[in-house]
Amino acid sequence: MKISDIRLYAAAVFAVAAGSFSVAADIPAGYYNSLSGKKEAELKTAVYERIHNFTINGSYDDVYYGLNRTFRQTDTRPGTNQWWDMYANLPLANTQFSGYLEREHSFPKSWWGGSTTIPAYVDINHLYPAERAANRAKSNYPLGEVDPANKPVFDNGVSKVGYGARGQGGSARYVFEPDDEYKGDFARTYFYMATCYQNLHWAYTYMVSNNTYPTLNTWSIDLLLRWHRNDPVSEKEELRNEAVYRIQNNRNPFIDHPELAEYIWGDKKGQAFKPGGDEPIGNPVLDSPVHGMTLDFGQVALGSSAVARLYIKGESLRGNLDLLLYSGDRTMFSIPVTSLSAANANSKDGYWLQVTYKPTALGAHSSKIVISQGGITGSVSVGLRAECLPVPVLSAPTATAPTDIRSDSYTANWIVPASEVVDYYVITRTIYSGTDVREEKIEAEAPGFEITGFADSDREAYCVESVRLGVHSPKSNVVFVAHSGVTGVEVDEPLVVQGLPGSLRFICNAPQSGLRIYDMQGRIVLTLDCVDNNDTVELPAGIYLIVTDRHSSPVKAVVM
Repeated sequence: MKISDIRLYAAAVFAVAAGSFSVAADIPAGYYNSLSGKKEAELKTAVYERIHNFTINGSYDDVYYGLNRTFRQTDTRPGTNQWWDMYANLPLANTQFSGYLEREHSFPKSWWGGSTTIPAYVDINHLYPAERAANRAKSNYPLGEVDPANKPVFDNGVSKVGYGARGQGGSARYVFEPDDEYKGDFARTYFYMATCYQNLHWAYTYMVSNNTYPTLNTWSIDLLLRWHRNDPVSEKEELRNEAVYRIQNNRNPFIDHPELAEYIWGDKKGQAFKPGGDEPIGNPVLDSPVHGMTLDFGQVALGSSAVARLYIKGESLRGNLDLLLYSGDRTMFSIPVTSLSAANANSKDGYWLQVTYKPTALGAHSSKIVISQGGITGSVSVGLRAECLPVPVLSAPTATAPTDIRSDSYTANWIVPASEVVDYYVITRTIYSGTDVREEKIEAEAPGFEITGFADSDREAYCVESVRLGVHSPKSNVVFVAHSGVTGVEVDEPLVVQGLPGSLRFICNAPQSGLRIYDMQGRIVLTLDCVDNNDTVELPAGIYLIVTDRHSSPVKAVVM
């Protein structure tokens, strides 16, 4: 990386980071005390225990789909309002998460089986904004060096994909090679992932093995150490490490202590590690959470709630920690305990504090948790931030004919009203194979999603729901697709029922005949020959199920 770029990057990060600071922060006192004196496998496990518990702000969906906000703090290009993309060189503004960008798991999620409900899925230490074409070309291929004797299958001047050099790739078809200025960045990211998630079972073992040590395969150790040595830690990485620490409360140790890689896998194996500059063991230290960090619950619909977990970890604490919700809209937030024992905080696994946001009014809300006592000097303050919005009313998407139908894949398509804000979409895929019928739910970020594994079925069908703030729209019409093409479109007329004080309001694209309203005991409460868009009916407070001739799937609504 150019020195001029590093300096500009520092200025940009300081300008956009929440709770800005003027110089790169030091490693927190005592953060790496537990690593002292350990070596090889024992050292790697000590690093794992130090970093694998981190704060997840909200649900996994909240964190993942809110990464555009997070990336503004961690991945802004120097001196501009543009994204810093290590995969391409497109000048894309960070005022929005462009359709040209995707949330890239630099350590492919398919390697652990693709689960979206484990911390690795939302760990910002390996999540980066990535230009869509480069990300998709990378696929789940391992890192490596493209064989110069073969033309790359993808090359945008920053990223390359192609056949790996001799001895690289671990049986994968291709390898992904980043630009030289980022090779050390990716190497240290992979050191982190192989350590932080050494407990996972790997479905793909291109670069890793199913063991806690060394976890990385021999060829990948050789490659990553070489990249690590040739491209040392940059100020860009240090500043990003600080920004991530303030968001999720853990760090990449291989950025803080680059020599760690040598002690675990390299030329210092067998030697005991001694982190430099830490406080002597025995001093009372609260090393998690960090003062000034913020738990961001994102946006929540009125009547719903959101939960975030705050990781609390101390060393040599000498008494109970006091936990206090303080100032602002503290009544909108709650915590289960107000005192935490030193034994819990000092334990190897620390303590996860569950923080709940349950708004009772619309608007932006904030408060803070103040942690004190336990022998620490002063207090640690953690900000709480959230926004309550009205319950969204979503129209049913319109599923359209698939495109790019191939032997093993096709692209599912749909449209939504341009005025509607949608967080993501849920595709219900129905797979017909002989007499066997099964369903699969798929999440998509935007209309137009490639569905694979088509060769395993005789024909398929799909419909789509929009999701906003956890609220699902009615399902779209159903589109059937066979290997010969589209076989039919089945229309289920969209119907939305909005619960109001003392009444229900109907939202539909066309009149709906044969309306039946049931209570939760299955008794008919009301029947009407027909309802039209914006019609209302008065009902006592309660929960109801509504069907019509054109919408046989029950719609649930609450009269307040």
